[in-house]
Amino acid sequence: MVIGFDIRRADAFGVGTYIKNLLRAFARRTPEHEFVLVGGARHQAYFPGLPSNFRFVTSEQPYASLDNHFRFQFVLRQLRLDLFHMPHRAAPYFLPRPYVVTVHDLDKVLFREESVSKLRAELGFRVLRHGLLQASRLISVSEATKRDLTQLMNIPPDRIEVVHNAIDEQFLQSDPEPERLRILERYQVDYPFVLYAGNIQPQKNLPRLVEAFAVVESELEQHPRYKDLRLIIIGDELAAHPDLRRSVIRSRIQHRVRFLGFVPTEALRAFYRSAAAFVFPSLYEGFGLPPLEAMAQGTPVVTSNTYSLPEVVGDAAVMVNPENVFDIARGMRQALLDEDLRRELSLRGRRQVACFSWDRAAERVLEIYRLVVEARNPA
Repeated sequence: MVIGFDIRRADAFGVGTYIKNLLRAFARRTPEHEFVLVGGARHQAYFPGLPSNFRFVTSEQPYASLDNHFRFQFVLRQLRLDLFHMPHRAAPYFLPRPYVVTVHDLDKVLFREESVSKLRAELGFRVLRHGLLQASRLISVSEATKRDLTQLMNIPPDRIEVVHNAIDEQFLQSDPEPERLRILERYQVDYPFVLYAGNIQPQKNLPRLVEAFAVVESELEQHPRYKDLRLIIIGDELAAHPDLRRSVIRSRIQHRVRFLGFVPTEALRAFYRSAAAFVFPSLYEGFGLPPLEAMAQGTPVVTSNTYSLPEVVGDAAVMVNPENVFDIARGMRQALLDEDLRRELSLRGRRQVACFSWDRAAERVLEIYRLVVEARNPA
């Protein structure tokens, strides 16, 4: 097969993990297929050392533009592909068939941005649904996202295949102890902390996390190990999120909360490993990689009992109701204070991470490609 693959979001959070790791897995196992990677020069830099059956075609059109909907098709028509794979939901309106779309979530459908007008939101919904309906197959990263596609977009379930994500292979590494300590020293972290890592968006539920932490912090102010407990949030800068800033001020714990912005992978790995607990009380996730990344480093995880998260973490995390501040605090308290539970969560977490593999995902995606191509070109 000659397979086209859109790499224009290789630098994005989440989707970029999917693109890079799936293509690396293809490179390890598919010398019989030709892959044509379509994207800008800056995206191509994420894929050094690919074998000879991979080649690049440069297209600098931004994926989120009108130009993408009308002109991107002409780039693809010249390539004589058997199939094109859009690794995220935003398929151009005039995308040549056959094509496959991976849907990671439908957060923009469920959580409309305040700055987006009703008319623009409705137009965006119609364009999104058109792209999904025209696809030969949809790949959903979880059963939860498949349910969203059938219920919110009215997509027939027999056109949706579930292929789970896995964590970036860099998070499976374990750094030497001196290196981990050097990283913590660089960030001036010499105290116990609870960690959150991920995007800072309304559905991530961070104001409730701050409030829950304030409850736990006040209860543990005399605790021999946790009397200086902090909350570290890795993601966007606080300045861009005034509601979250107000939550911190209202809870009177400004001195206990640190916002680090984005950090390099090796630093994030050290923070995962060093955290007393990783807390991820998201209201909505299409899959949810950060809990698995924390589990890979042996850290106890507290997360939500909604959408895809129970499917992803299994029995390897403390589950909480993300809409209840006191339940989030209860889960945090359990993960911090119950030593037997901490050891059990660490063991279960590593086992749970092993349930997800990019090699298995690549094999399943290749089978979907074959089904699509064979249906178009029956023997």
